[in-house]
Amino acid sequence: MTEVQAAADTLPEVGTVSVSDIPAVLAAGWRDFLRAPAYGLFFSAIYVLGGILMYLVFAAAGEEWWLMPVIVGFPILAPFAAVGLYEVSRRLERGVPLDWSGVLGVVFAQKDRQIPSMAMVVLLMFMFWVFVAHTIFALFMGLSALTNVTSSPAVLLEGNGPVMLLVGTLIGAGFAAVLFSVTVAGLPLLLDREVDFVTAMILSVRAVIENLGPMILWGLVIAALLFLAMLPMFLGLFIVLPVLGHATWHMYRKLLV
Repeated sequence: MTEVQAAADTLPEVGTVSVSDIPAVLAAGWRDFLRAPAYGLFFSAIYVLGGILMYLVFAAAGEEWWLMPVIVGFPILAPFAAVGLYEVSRRLERGVPLDWSGVLGVVFAQKDRQIPSMAMVVLLMFMFWVFVAHTIFALFMGLSALTNVTSSPAVLLEGNGPVMLLVGTLIGAGFAAVLFSVTVAGLPLLLDREVDFVTAMILSVRAVIENLGPMILWGLVIAALLFLAMLPMFLGLFIVLPVLGHATWHMYRKLLV
């Protein structure tokens, strides 16, 4: 059995999670971050720099309005920036010494396993969400508004703007809920055990359905913290992302046992 491969032929059972587990896993995530802050800052930097780069690209093209659907959908991609954080938490949990070559080696080894397949599903959903958001904007605001919103954001609060924002937010929440359900336990499971990505997604969805109330609250907590962390030019993610990444590992341990 290798560092990358654990309990290859064993599927976990769905556990029971309560609302009280949410502050517990957040506290555990915070402890892991404090025990290995360099790893948290390194892996979150990839996500932060990606967000800043997207902003600069849209700003240079004079299409800052694209940031609205991207910011709404950007948290969908957060779990993949956290794969390295899952490995750090797994090593801390097992008492395995942390070293850069070992952690990064496990992360890079995922290219030959199932995580890229799940990443493709999530990326396609994210791209489809951006397309849908663009379509919603055009349907409610008209194509001419696309050139006005960057210079006059108030257009979003006039006419069909509020309805467009409401519809877009509800549809975006639906996309986020689906992808949260398939990744919240599925992604850590793919790192932890040798299972196919479809099985991992099914188990993750089952775990969410069987713990629906606490998982809805957990998803809202994640979304709220990520959104607040993105406001100051994504810089808050340097702290929030690693804490949530580590916390998600501990939540996985409770969801699938």
